[in-house]
Amino acid sequence: MTKIQVVVIEDHDLSRVGLTAALQHSGTVDVLGSAANGRQGLEMIQQYKPDVAILDIGLPDIDGIEVTLQLKQVQEADETLHTKVLMLTANTSEDAVLAAFAAGADSYSLKEVSVEDLLSAIQLTHEGNAWIDPNIARIVLQQAKASKETPQDAEADTTVIKSTDPEYQAILETEPLTDRELEVLELIVAGCSNAVIADKLYISVGTVKTHVRSILNKLCADDRTQAAVRALRSGLVT
Repeated sequence: MTKIQVVVIEDHDLSRVGLTAALQHSGTVDVLGSAANGRQGLEMIQQYKPDVAILDIGLPDIDGIEVTLQLKQVQEADETLHTKVLMLTANTSEDAVLAAFAAGADSYSLKEVSVEDLLSAIQLTHEGNAWIDPNIARIVLQQAKASKETPQDAEADTTVIKSTDPEYQAILETEPLTDRELEVLELIVAGCSNAVIADKLYISVGTVKTHVRSILNKLCADDRTQAAVRALRSGLVT
């Protein structure tokens, strides 16, 4: 089996070295290189064109969100660069999560993730699926619920997710999600793969794929990541 090629962009030396060693030892991932800052990492991605870039948000020069933005701009001009972005960070703030996805990140994981789950996240990201750390999903969902419970005239010091986005509301009034699609969407937000969703809902993987396609169409989403972000923003998943 062909190994997934990755680069690691992490400013903490011990974390970078340890992560690189763990991934290399897995036998399924080939680390092409590692960088200690954003600019060096961006250059490395353009040079090696890995399948997945594992990227921290808190970098000393330009942060991971800016690296992702610049990478997406480069990809628009370079059709041979198909690198996916997996954010691997300790940052659990709602603003950071939504900003990362808005910049074009494909997946988001916390550093406390197990090696096994990280390898699954890398595999899913490489395949074009979103992987969102379940802890992150819970944090954002809590914010979504809080926004519903907050009176409209109350002043908030922090940014909250709008529970009724006119764009998505109009779409869903035309083509509402079925109960089953909502169940699938909730598991997508939790970072579950099609196989895991099939197992949890006692349906076939083929049926899951059919539901996922329908969800993407109804949400006008290009991929699972975009669907998950829109579900969180609009409060579809509660």
